[in-house]
Amino acid sequence: MNEENIDGTNGCSKVRTGTQNEAALLALMEKTGYNMVQENGQRKFGGPPPGWEGPPPPRGCEVFVGKIPRDMYEDELVPVFEKAGKIYEFRLMMEFSGENRGYAFVMYTTKEEAQLAIRILNNYEIRPGKFIGVCVSLDNCRLFIGAIPKEKKKEEILDEMKKVTEGVVDVIVYPSATDKTKNRGFAFVEYESHRAAAMARRKLIPGTFQLWGHTIQVDWADPEKEVDEETMQRVKVLYVRNLMISTTEETIKAEFNKFKPGAVERVKKLRDYAFVHFFNREDAVAAMSVMNGKCIDGAGIEVTLAKPVNKENTWRQQLNGQISPNSENLLVYANKEESHSKTLGKPPALPTRLNGQHSPSPPEIERCTYPFYPGTKLTPISMYSLKSSHFNSAVMHLDYYCNKNNWAPPEYYLYSTTSQDGKVLLVYKIVIPAIANGSQSYFMPDKLCTTLEDAKELAAQFTLLHLDREHSLFSLDLCRRIWRK
Repeated sequence: MNEENIDGTNGCSKVRTGTQNEAALLALMEKTGYNMVQENGQRKFGGPPPGWEGPPPPRGCEVFVGKIPRDMYEDELVPVFEKAGKIYEFRLMMEFSGENRGYAFVMYTTKEEAQLAIRILNNYEIRPGKFIGVCVSLDNCRLFIGAIPKEKKKEEILDEMKKVTEGVVDVIVYPSATDKTKNRGFAFVEYESHRAAAMARRKLIPGTFQLWGHTIQVDWADPEKEVDEETMQRVKVLYVRNLMISTTEETIKAEFNKFKPGAVERVKKLRDYAFVHFFNREDAVAAMSVMNGKCIDGAGIEVTLAKPVNKENTWRQQLNGQISPNSENLLVYANKEESHSKTLGKPPALPTRLNGQHSPSPPEIERCTYPFYPGTKLTPISMYSLKSSHFNSAVMHLDYYCNKNNWAPPEYYLYSTTSQDGKVLLVYKIVIPAIANGSQSYFMPDKLCTTLEDAKELAAQFTLLHLDREHSLFSLDLCRRIWRK
């Protein structure tokens, strides 16, 4: 342990020696009966706790904790997190110097305790002026595999992945929107554990690994958006996928109305998937059980309850290839594992691309519009007089943010390079003149884009995320997912 650390308990700033640290940790272990071991850059407290019998808690019982003061340790942290319930395991990420790395993972014995921890400890003032962030943490057991030959069937892909990696449970393959006999050129591979998936990714990631003579693309599949049970109980919209491109909204509405005439309110179809809105939830659930697996215009369809996704959080989530601002004013609905990107839980819709792959875009653009009658009186206003909720794009948010802080507008500088397959890849560097002389002179994301619009949007979102560290604009969920990978 470090010989000297600042003891910030109750806001104090006195020096606490390594001996005192050890004494405090030993006292915690003696009091709780938990064991503690340090390995692979993390210190584990518990896992399992004393007297625990049976398997570890299921998925959904772990939370991520960010913005922990670097000189704070388990003897101060554990009592805080015990307020939410029994801790199964507390993992504090450690530097070689003996300081913590500013984040930890806390696994509770039940999902309810984890949810309670998020409710009562997110933005909790752990020390005077120091607020921690707490959000759900899920082990990712799924990889995105791109550049797969489109003629390969699910069974062939499953067999091949089992040959080259261990712990494969299943593969998810989607048929092409235009030719149902072919796949879409990628698959999701499910592993038995996060460790198995991580080992497989490590083996496949270098970019030289080939399947069937093709160099494949490998990355983490972005986890599905978790929606609480209470929200799902109110959903009365069905997500229908694997439709024929030629199938019309009228045909879909007629088919879903067969089991109960007049039950469907409206249908919105985009390419080969659709959202079917019902007047009543009971009818939606009944139709789902009846229609799942049925054929419409010769295509076997899959039907699930649509997952609501809040607009405010969608585009602020992880920057790892899934950026796209949401155009919905209220909620959009997301499917399970969808088509054009390595992102799970978001419909493909419009063909926006980031990092050479399609990025999830608004599945259903339903902006609030009103008729513009001749003679309607219009009043000139400044965009800066509006609220931030009036903006969908990160570029506009960043401009608005700078204005509200009385800063000069952000400056964008464009750079390019060429990919291995000859594509021009773009990235923007952003300079905020008002803070350029501070600790960060510019902001530049570590992702390249194929379109100018995506590059500018990505850079703006990256900048907003980093400004958040000082101005607390956005959720720590973003940081948690980046660290998790």
